[in-house]
Amino acid sequence: MWYKREAEHLILHLYVQPGAKKTEIVGIHEGELKIRLNTPPIEGRANKELLKYVAQILKVPLSQVVLKRGDKSRHKVLLVKNSLVDPNVLF
Repeated sequence: MWYKREAEHLILHLYVQPGAKKTEIVGIHEGELKIRLNTPPIEGRANKELLKYVAQILKVPLSQVVLKRGDKSRHKVLLVKNSLVDPNVLF
């Protein structure tokens, strides 16, 4: 399972592909939600774009999305605080 709900928080397991033509969710990749980002992985720009994108699609403020693991990896774990959106509607 690519996500886990803990009370009102979500923990998301993501596989991120930076440098794509367009930012989009493309499905499940080895048990993680795969997201393509149109931002290159330079100086943390892709991570910032990822947090912004996830906040937008889950309808929470950017300050409520935290990168817990995977700062320099394609495999990332995000904590999304106070999200009421069902993550299954993302794709």
